[in-house]
Amino acid sequence: MPVKRLEFEELAPAVADRLGARVKRLGYLGEFFRCAAHQPQALAAFIDFTEAGKGALDDRLVEVIALTVANWMDNAYERHQHERLSMRLGFGRDWIESINRLEPDEPSILKPEERRMQRLVLRILETRGRGAAVLFEEAVAEIGQESAVAVLMVVGRYVTHALIVNTLGLAPPVPSIFEDGFGG
Repeated sequence: MPVKRLEFEELAPAVADRLGARVKRLGYLGEFFRCAAHQPQALAAFIDFTEAGKGALDDRLVEVIALTVANWMDNAYERHQHERLSMRLGFGRDWIESINRLEPDEPSILKPEERRMQRLVLRILETRGRGAAVLFEEAVAEIGQESAVAVLMVVGRYVTHALIVNTLGLAPPVPSIFEDGFGG
């Protein structure tokens, strides 16, 4: 274990303030935060960045982005948590399965705008952003400049999370909803 996992009581006040309600709601302080808390200013900014980006988008689009990036980046830590969040938001197991397949052009229950969003996110990831201009322009036309830029920020946030989790080899704090039957 190259990075000591900090306990909630060891967090810098700025981080503890931002995470207190989440820890109370979930009942645990995830390993990601326990490790990242060694950089309290950066982690506080990361939390604020996350909330600001997500706040500019509809919950369904945020979850399309989060689950798509988590699956593509092989980040089970985030995928499992966002499967549960999607269930709590009422999106349903079939919707989550459709996102997790990473096949926006295949028949599914996804709405057309959700398919377009997943297609954009996958193109960003697959081409490192260099082949996504046309799809991004379509997103600007559909959801506006502010929201389209928020999409880019949210994709970047979930990629950053995946890189940290995968580098540190962090295990998911909860199982997949498809493993334990979680229902919301």
